[in-house]
Amino acid sequence: MSDQINFSNSNKSNNKEPLLYLCHRIPFPPNKGDKIRSFNILKKLSEHYDIHLGCFIDDAFDKQYVGTLAKYCASVFYLDQHKTIAKIKGLTGFLTNKAITLPYYFDKRMQQWSNRTLAEHKIRKVFVYSSSMAQYVQSKSGGLGDEYNSLERVIDFVDVDSDKWRQYAEKKSGIAKWFFNREYKLLAREENAICAQFTHSLFVSADEAKLFRDNQPQAQQTKVHGVLNGVDVKFFDPGADFSKESLVPDVPFISFTGAMDYWANIDAVLWFVEQVWPLILAKQPDAVFCIVGGNPSREVSALANNKGIVVTGRVHDVRPFIEQAQCVVAPLQIARGIQNKVLEAMSLNKAIVVTTMAMVGINAEQSTGVIITDDSNTYAQACLALLSEPPKALTNREWILAHFTWQQTLQPLMNYFSTKESH
Repeated sequence: MSDQINFSNSNKSNNKEPLLYLCHRIPFPPNKGDKIRSFNILKKLSEHYDIHLGCFIDDAFDKQYVGTLAKYCASVFYLDQHKTIAKIKGLTGFLTNKAITLPYYFDKRMQQWSNRTLAEHKIRKVFVYSSSMAQYVQSKSGGLGDEYNSLERVIDFVDVDSDKWRQYAEKKSGIAKWFFNREYKLLAREENAICAQFTHSLFVSADEAKLFRDNQPQAQQTKVHGVLNGVDVKFFDPGADFSKESLVPDVPFISFTGAMDYWANIDAVLWFVEQVWPLILAKQPDAVFCIVGGNPSREVSALANNKGIVVTGRVHDVRPFIEQAQCVVAPLQIARGIQNKVLEAMSLNKAIVVTTMAMVGINAEQSTGVIITDDSNTYAQACLALLSEPPKALTNREWILAHFTWQQTLQPLMNYFSTKESH
């Protein structure tokens, strides 16, 4: 299904310049990593522009929130995305020598709406969230789409997605290794082509931006920037009122939060349960580990059969599972960018035990209540210590307030768009 909704409320203003915003997933509700960032950027841009949003909805649960976007958008066009059909479409990339990500997210109805919206509203500025959506405003070989070259196009890659595929390939063998390596190389080629065409390329941290910048020709390097993620410090405030969640254990527990159909999160909890959890149970047999997040995969759901493990699925309010835990873990083995789960736990001033990858870009090693280790034995010992005695005088929230509020992190965003007067 597709639908276009025009909002004729006070959000639309003749004083605001129109802007096309293309996003691979509806940026509301901000309840998972990519949507938290895409929503907060949308919110910031809506202060300056009349936003015309084009997006996919890949979870029927999210459709109820389309009307909520009236507060931030002049119009919204969305397409229902059925994952099985999208995967089949993705496989056509093998016929065209493209990364499967591109046909996975291509729909001619989105292309037609995008072109029509650009023309009808005389839009000169475009913001693209994720590399998969750049194809709708990208010039193709043979002169196709050259009209897009006159647009001011800013893309938020967020992470170097191609490098995730490289990391996946390292963990595989045989045909799977070949498949992931192919996607890594083709997606990297696409990312470079986008950077060459677009006005600015944004990434979620200075580290991520440097990784990408170092692989670009010198002429492109000044167009690559880091714009940090933030956290809603009013929502993730230990003094806020939380919903009552029936699945919160009434005994000391450890928690992990995240979208549980995302491979990096699945891989993280599998590693923790296989490598760390038995060591914890050996010393504390009544310990409980809560895996909190929507759409748990088959492998994650099966973990509930293990002693002391609770798999919650989607919850109304994630905060009680963080705030009431003895500690929060983020044992990521595959990662890019900044982990929102870590920022949220720190904003609630919880002690965290994390791997090196989970802390990239946050740089909070000096904060009390942050334990970083990649060794399973050390990881277990840290969790056991926090289970037996809650730490005192943590400074994790202070670190977040000093470095990671959205007001601070999105401050540079408007620097990457020219003002109306400069045209």
